[in-house]
Amino acid sequence: MPLIDILNKDIIDLNVQGNTKDEVLRYMANVLLNNGYINDAEVFVKDIYEREAEGPTGMGSHISIPHGKSFSVLKNGIMIGKTVNPIRWESSMSDDGFQDTHLIFLFCVSADAEFARNHMMLLSELAGKLGNDVRVAKLSKAQSKEEIMDLILCEDDQLGEAEVLEEEEIVDLDIDL
Repeated sequence: MPLIDILNKDIIDLNVQGNTKDEVLRYMANVLLNNGYINDAEVFVKDIYEREAEGPTGMGSHISIPHGKSFSVLKNGIMIGKTVNPIRWESSMSDDGFQDTHLIFLFCVSADAEFARNHMMLLSELAGKLGNDVRVAKLSKAQSKEEIMDLILCEDDQLGEAEVLEEEEIVDLDIDL
């Protein structure tokens, strides 16, 4: 299942409300619920927190990639949210174990038998895309849902140049299935 098959502008929000990680995750879960991706926002958030307890999902460059498996998922997707406020998020990228997050890729993948394959494929493809500093810089400045989708789906050689926000690299994802 490639990214192009699961990205949907209906679950991209450039104005995610909330001041805490919990508020943001609940807000995003409700967007998924309202768009038919999950059948229970509380169960979905609980399942995300179970994965969060295993290791930080703050990946540097103000990006977090919360993910996990959940039987509440009806349709696989990745909700993309840009937060109105910086969100304090656990990260192995900083000395204090936290980072300010502005861009969130919330994985919505079913815990069914295909979970491991779908989850690994999607994480791998997205991590590869986010390993490009130009893409990350442009995503942070994106002003529309279409621009977000285009930046994620385009090839590296189509990105052109951009001013990199800061000297920080995205590390390997800590993936435990």
